Amino acid sequence: MDILFIADNFPPERNAQASRVFERARHWVAWGHQVTVITCAPNFPEGKVFEGYRNRLYSVEEVEGIRVVRVGTFIAPNAGTWLRILDYVSFLPAAVLAGLLQKRPDVLVVTSPQFFAGLGGAMLAVLRRLPFVLELSDLWPDSIVAVGAMKKSLAIRFLEKLELWLYRRADRIAALTNSFKKNLVSRGVPAGKIDVVTNGVELSRYAPRPRDNALAREWGLEPGDFVVGYIGTHGMAHALGNVLDAAALPESEKIRFVLVGPGAERENLVRRAKELNLKNVVFIPAQPKEKMPRIWSLCDVALVHLRDTPLFETVIPSKMFEAMGMGLPILLACPKGEASELLAQSGAGLWAPPEDPAALRDAILLLKEDREIYERLARQSRASAPAHTRERQATEMLLALAEAAGATVAAETVSV
Repeated sequence: MDILFIADNFPPERNAQASRVFERARHWVAWGHQVTVITCAPNFPEGKVFEGYRNRLYSVEEVEGIRVVRVGTFIAPNAGTWLRILDYVSFLPAAVLAGLLQKRPDVLVVTSPQFFAGLGGAMLAVLRRLPFVLELSDLWPDSIVAVGAMKKSLAIRFLEKLELWLYRRADRIAALTNSFKKNLVSRGVPAGKIDVVTNGVELSRYAPRPRDNALAREWGLEPGDFVVGYIGTHGMAHALGNVLDAAALPESEKIRFVLVGPGAERENLVRRAKELNLKNVVFIPAQPKEKMPRIWSLCDVALVHLRDTPLFETVIPSKMFEAMGMGLPILLACPKGEASELLAQSGAGLWAPPEDPAALRDAILLLKEDREIYERLARQSRASAPAHTRERQATEMLLALAEAAGATVAAETVSV
């Protein structure tokens, strides 16, 4: 098949969307399919164009067999509300115009977030009469209300109406969780056109490995440190102030918290850690994607942390799958829901109540002090990884695209 993908994040950006789109597309190309991705100049989340790139109106490059079309947009940091929305909105016309210039594909796919990319994809599908698949990785605009970026208002209600129109317009929807599908069905979207294609991990890159001692020394970690690692965006959705509160509690001096990544809340967190005089918290700036396995090797526990809001009952953070690949016990602090159910089914870690510093500390100390529990969870985490590979996700997504396009995909062009 010839696949046209619209995604406003793509490598060298390091977030979940960029990794998901790139790693699956790489499999599709290896299986003999053609993939074009329309995206913008890499700038997420700082809102600064990465070195070696420019915010040009239109440019084309090839990345591991994937044709990447980059378009010019208004660029803003992933912080605040209105400038970020302007950033999102500017991608819509740029992506549509670029899509009109591409050769006719068999299917058009758009991934969320963000919402306006989906609208652009729907418009392009109408203009070119293309089968249209929406990949749903977030319930937007609910998510911006859930993290407090905006309040319920007339504008939000208008966006919700556009959201429902988008779901109805899509020929198929690929939802990243079962909860997303249930949400859409409860709002009148036909269940028959929704495929659930959960996230995955590239096991060729993420596997257990010895601690990278050179990197540990570089970051001031001692050989005997028990390291709890949070690797990912430091944003409003992640409530990482709770981690600092846990680090300030008695007995937490036995734990080293390593927080790696960028985000709108990072500077506030660094400042607060200094105010609390936290010697057991290490902040590391954003790192290249290819360095992630080295960073995970420093960790004894993978921390997955979300704000205490009902919307996050519906999500499964992608870093859970990376932790499984690395064979690390997962400490999940989020509302009970689909992620906690997955954790319980896999036996890959412990759940702690969200935004409860004492509960977080106690769970970490249990993992530190009870070696039998720790090793059992580590074994089960690694054993769970093969059920959640990126190749499996790429196969399931490709079959959903073929269904939308009315195409038959030969077995040899699905997986290797």
